[in-house]
Amino acid sequence: MKRRDFIKFMAATMTATVISSELLASCTTENGRKRLVFFFTGTGNSLYAAKQFSDNPISIPQALKSDNLVFDADEIGIVYPVYAHTPPNIVRDFLDKATLNAPYKFAIATFGNRKCNSVEIIDHVAKKAGVKFDYITTINMVDNFLVGFDMDEQIKLDKHEDEQLAQAVADVNEQKHWHQPFTEEERQVHIQRFGDNYDARMTTNSSGAFKIDRDLCVGCGFCTKVCPHKNYKFTSQGITTDGKCEMCLSCVHNCPQKAIKLSMPEVNPNARYRHPRISINEIVRANRQ
Repeated sequence: MKRRDFIKFMAATMTATVISSELLASCTTENGRKRLVFFFTGTGNSLYAAKQFSDNPISIPQALKSDNLVFDADEIGIVYPVYAHTPPNIVRDFLDKATLNAPYKFAIATFGNRKCNSVEIIDHVAKKAGVKFDYITTINMVDNFLVGFDMDEQIKLDKHEDEQLAQAVADVNEQKHWHQPFTEEERQVHIQRFGDNYDARMTTNSSGAFKIDRDLCVGCGFCTKVCPHKNYKFTSQGITTDGKCEMCLSCVHNCPQKAIKLSMPEVNPNARYRHPRISINEIVRANRQ
């Protein structure tokens, strides 16, 4: 079987994912506390981080499908990637819509290059939504923003993610009350680049953000399964994309043919990334709509 045919076969045999009681299962910590951990991921970094805090982390895109967004536990956490130092819109939506009832709440933000004042921003966004986090920290991992970074070079860097995660897990297990500090210089870097309105949302449309190389696309449909907004569709013209976009780049990084390109110049168009300990099936289960 040729590689193109094999890719199409594998994509076709993947089962659809629906929200279920199993997906919403909590974990019990060593201290006997009930913990719920919610996550959003594009390339697996935040999912890998979330799995350090819970054996059953809950996908935010899947949770948002539920009519009941009231959650009760001893501990509730969210794990998410920072985009331009801010939480993705889908995370903002979750915080706005969900009721998180827990005496201890924590947030873990993964980032690749600059964290700046991302701790301050998630604290602001959460409080406005009625959520007060007792613990907030950031984890430095591979930066997957293709406009600024070469994935082949990024994966060579040892950012000590496991050591960072181990410390964060220990802090949360102890229910430490702490917000990772940042400097005024870091705050000003963010303000100079993106402004001081922390409620402002980054918006773009996938039809303008991405290009599909028809010569490379084999119609495997992975892009239709990993997009949290269901922007990719099969049409008579082949795969097309349109709709509000998180710029999570899940479609780009998880296309096995590298047929999806950014409209902006990429540092290395031939390099792609998915966390080495996260499978594409896990990302499909997390994001499929």
